[in-house]
Amino acid sequence: MSVAFKQAIENISELSADEKALIAHCLISSLESKQDEGVDKAWAKLAEERYLELESGAVKGVSWEDVKKVVKSQDA
Repeated sequence: MSVAFKQAIENISELSADEKALIAHCLISSLESKQDEGVDKAWAKLAEERYLELESGAVKGVSWEDVKKVVKSQDA
């Protein structure tokens, strides 16, 4: 993983909610290219499926702290 990525993950807690939202928007916008007609519907369907899995207990969520630990351990 790049140094920039690791720094962003380590410092993200210092950002306000508005700053985090702006970064998320910029990241998503940077990925956008010509979009297929059904992409939005497919993402909405996937999000709904994931939500239902969490709500039913079929899957367990992972805390942000655990995600950061995994990212940091991959650095070693």
